[in-house]
Amino acid sequence: MKATPISNCERRFILRAIEERKRLDGRQCYDYRNVRISFGADYGCCVVELGKTRVLAQVSCELVPPKPNRPAEGILFFNFELSPMAAPGFEPGRQPELLVKVNRLIERCLRNSKCVDTESLCVVAGEKVWQIRLDLHLLNHDGNIIDAASIAGVVALCHFRRPDVSVQGEEVTVYTPEERDPVPLSIHHMPICVSFAFYHQGTYLLVDPSEREERVMDGLLVIAMNKHGEICTIQSSGGIMLVTDQVLRCSKITAVKVAEITELIQKALENDQKVRKEGGKFGFAESIPNQKITAFKVESTAVDTDKVEEQAEEIIAKAEPPSEVFSAPILHAPGTAQIGEGIENSWGDLEESEREDAAEEEGESEATALACQKMETEDPSAVKESEKDEPIVLSDSEEEEVVILEPQEVPKKTRTQTNSKQENTSKKAFNKRRRKKRAAY
Repeated sequence: MKATPISNCERRFILRAIEERKRLDGRQCYDYRNVRISFGADYGCCVVELGKTRVLAQVSCELVPPKPNRPAEGILFFNFELSPMAAPGFEPGRQPELLVKVNRLIERCLRNSKCVDTESLCVVAGEKVWQIRLDLHLLNHDGNIIDAASIAGVVALCHFRRPDVSVQGEEVTVYTPEERDPVPLSIHHMPICVSFAFYHQGTYLLVDPSEREERVMDGLLVIAMNKHGEICTIQSSGGIMLVTDQVLRCSKITAVKVAEITELIQKALENDQKVRKEGGKFGFAESIPNQKITAFKVESTAVDTDKVEEQAEEIIAKAEPPSEVFSAPILHAPGTAQIGEGIENSWGDLEESEREDAAEEEGESEATALACQKMETEDPSAVKESEKDEPIVLSDSEEEEVVILEPQEVPKKTRTQTNSKQENTSKKAFNKRRRKKRAAY
């Protein structure tokens, strides 16, 4: 871990405050920070907050073969993880000295103290036993990681429930929580770690040091004890020499703090079990305080439903009556009908643009029909002479020149009715003859 270096001015300030029996957060020398325990939705999951230091604990289990030297005992496995999420000084993928130290201390505190009955975890001797895995993850680092991790580990083990099993011959049946209630672990006692920081070669002593106080301390003493006053493990680091009176004084302080923490853990477990039996709300979401802006919880508002019927009758009486609706069919045209209110059907009507286009097409067809009638009634020899006398003008444009022949005499015979098919045929024949004449010239 690459901690941010502390300046000499800050170091002198902290040490001067300790000499005057003052701490940065306003506590006394032997005061412990507030401990807060929150449980998850599943058994064996909890978050422990020691001041601003937070540790997440999760317990899981599986059936595995036992160890050869202990065929009738279960297996306990502990894992502690540090990540940059907790503090920027922690590097991912590396095991700093602090991680190894905390792992070994947690193992000695929980495994070597025999707080969990491992013989009760045996299912079939020499074949199948329960392996209990405790995973600890540091969420936020603000000093005294060891104490927070030990409290979280003990709470998670006490809160955990393993599935129930039955053995019939060589067949082992594991029951789901719906079939049988899960079984809690057999916990003999609760070992809790308490840390002491020493300054000026053991002259001054602080309980539960914060992250800033840990940077300037000369040595650290950790004592793990249960509520019966039995010391489970003790460890000293920092290279300081402690006299017997100092160790005895620390052990007495530890006994008082462990009794308080153990009572807090038992109350938290009882409250969680009571809420689960009553079917109330539990989990991390319910532990968010309502006073924070980021809380998603909304307080329920009481609604008075005593005079709902009277109020509804008053509203109906004051309201205007609905308008009359005629459901008789309305006949707009023969063969059509309309029910209810609406607008008339206008699909059969033509728009103005469509009407204009239809009128133009009718005019063009009439002009073409007249031209065809002229050609049929006129003498072909006269037409040829007139065509010879008139010069033909050739145009360079790619568009075809349209020649309109005006009638010189009123035709004697006229057609009264022409259908659309005859008009199209005569128009195509006229255009074909005109192209042949131009090609001949």
